Amino acid sequence: MYTIQTPKEIRYIAIEGVIGAGKTTLAKILADRIKSELVLEQFEINPFLEKFYKDRKRYAFQTQIFFLLNRYQQQQSLNQTNLFSEYLVSDYIFEKDKIFAYLNLEGEELKLYENVAVQLERNVVKPDLVIYIQASVDRLIENIRKRNREMERNMPRSYIEQLADAYNHFFFMYKSTPLLIVNATDMDFLNGEHDINELMNLIFRKDRALVEYFSPEPKGLI
Repeated sequence: MYTIQTPKEIRYIAIEGVIGAGKTTLAKILADRIKSELVLEQFEINPFLEKFYKDRKRYAFQTQIFFLLNRYQQQQSLNQTNLFSEYLVSDYIFEKDKIFAYLNLEGEELKLYENVAVQLERNVVKPDLVIYIQASVDRLIENIRKRNREMERNMPRSYIEQLADAYNHFFFMYKSTPLLIVNATDMDFLNGEHDINELMNLIFRKDRALVEYFSPEPKGLI
């Protein structure tokens, strides 16, 4: 277990990044080290997601609305239970839904989505710290290939590039919470003990800034 020397002003940590960035892997590692509650995005229960990857235009709205409502329901359960725990780690933030909505929706569907989303956001608890994992498109694609999820096998590179640009823009403008940007292109979360220790020290140090960057020295991919 990681020994935390600072006050408990950081209780709720959320991790974000493009598909394949390593959000869930890092969330599990952090949750295990600080013995926290762990909340994982429930992407696998979305009945439209596989159809969306085959026909983005046709199934974008159904996919997005399902995610929005499901994530909201999950976030409401945090208000009632998980936030009473000493620590909480999540592998997504509620606001990330907008990234996909603005990328995949347009016209009246986007307007309807925005009207629903703005009402729901008011009742969502914000994290104490958001960790945004950046990685090169090549690394993202390699990670997606390695985990070999059937619905992701034919995902075009252009879509990953669009997502990466959209995420970078979103977090360049992000002001909602303290933010830690992690360059993970050359990181191996499962085997990079030194990098994880450095990251933990940065998360919990007393003089942490509102926006910080962590970029370990390149070691090559394992």
